[in-house]
Amino acid sequence: MTAALVAGAVTPGERPGPLSTAVRLGGLFGPSVFGVTAAAVALPDVAVALRAGAAEVAWVLTAHALALGVGTAVFGRLADSRGVRVALLIASLMLAAGALVCVVAPSLGVLVAGRLLLAAGSGGATAVSAALLANMEGGRRLRVLAGYGMVMAVFASVATLLGGMVTTWVSWRVTLVLPALSVLAVPSCLRLAVRPGSRRPIDLTGAAALTVGVSTLLVLIQSRTLDLGGPVVAALAAGFVLAAGALAWRVVRRPDGFVPRAVVGRPAYRIESAIGAGVFGGLFAAMYAIPQILAGSYGWSVLGIGTALLPGAAVGAVLSRRAGLLGTRNGRLVLAATALAAAVALIVTATGQGGPWPAVLAASLCLAAFAVAQVVIIAALPAGLPLHLRGAGMGLLNLTFFVAGGVGAAVTGAAATLIGTARTPALVALFPLSAAVVAVVTRPRAAGER
Repeated sequence: MTAALVAGAVTPGERPGPLSTAVRLGGLFGPSVFGVTAAAVALPDVAVALRAGAAEVAWVLTAHALALGVGTAVFGRLADSRGVRVALLIASLMLAAGALVCVVAPSLGVLVAGRLLLAAGSGGATAVSAALLANMEGGRRLRVLAGYGMVMAVFASVATLLGGMVTTWVSWRVTLVLPALSVLAVPSCLRLAVRPGSRRPIDLTGAAALTVGVSTLLVLIQSRTLDLGGPVVAALAAGFVLAAGALAWRVVRRPDGFVPRAVVGRPAYRIESAIGAGVFGGLFAAMYAIPQILAGSYGWSVLGIGTALLPGAAVGAVLSRRAGLLGTRNGRLVLAATALAAAVALIVTATGQGGPWPAVLAASLCLAAFAVAQVVIIAALPAGLPLHLRGAGMGLLNLTFFVAGGVGAAVTGAAATLIGTARTPALVALFPLSAAVVAVVTRPRAAGER
């Protein structure tokens, strides 16, 4: 992948082709999936090395989920205001700085701080990748998306295997900074980042309200895993209510603020958010539960689990390319069928019938749905958005997706303590099932339709 990115560099005046562009942008976005899926493999080693308990080590993933979600929204708005080139350079600096802190961190607190910085930069890279895709003209965007989904399928499917290999053969510290691989794609993406910003001011008050609201929500959901006390939970709940109220008031009072009403008020935005939330929630939850089932019930090693999930890349690549060539309406049907198949496989996994293979199939189909969703949603959303709001729209959309992913993993983790990990796939199935239902029953809107 890295070699392809380097080889894809172009000389001045040369316009990269659709496949080259897809590889560049996929290399920018793709490593973000390593921040949770691959990093989860390293947590036992982190606990031993830093002498921390399970609840304390969980902050390594929680902090990343928080900053990743917020980073996508903030950098999406920054890309609109100051231009994608400025946003990409700042994100790169944060990725490098966060990786350095994680590598030298002497304690868990410093490590978590480094992960916050790293994830914010990763969110920035993700937002810029999505914004660059959204800013392409429709015909070229569809051709790029056909390859983009294939690249994303590869990144998602190799995350567990790569995390296990790096943790086993190199160091858990290196595993935790794998999202910094996005920096390698930056030079080849700078040529694509030519659109100047609108120079419109950024609504810092709205940004703060959104950040506090998302952060408190994710921590509240994981309060059981993080072993938080009653007073802390009450304070977080109060903070969430106040932040949510402030954000809603801000959207009403300042329609062009950090959360533009022109974006969140569109039915298409809410529909695509619901579809993506179901897909991401299912993927993150499946990546939490399936490896534990394969390891605990069938004795599979981390490397064996990662290898078994590799075919998911091929499935996702084929389906995403097909969906990208079919258009929005038929692409939705491909996504719905893939998500529905994933839900069925998850339910079969929960019954314990068929040995480990239904679990492998379920995880592979969740990975494939993720790849297809990238293509279908990015193809559909930007059409009705003004050019100066496309970065904000894609940033907020990815924020919704990553928060849903955090919710999926947190809910699954909490349910495992009550019903056992082996039965949680039945709960996980609700996420892709909801995505399939919304994708089928809602009508894709034409460009400009509100």
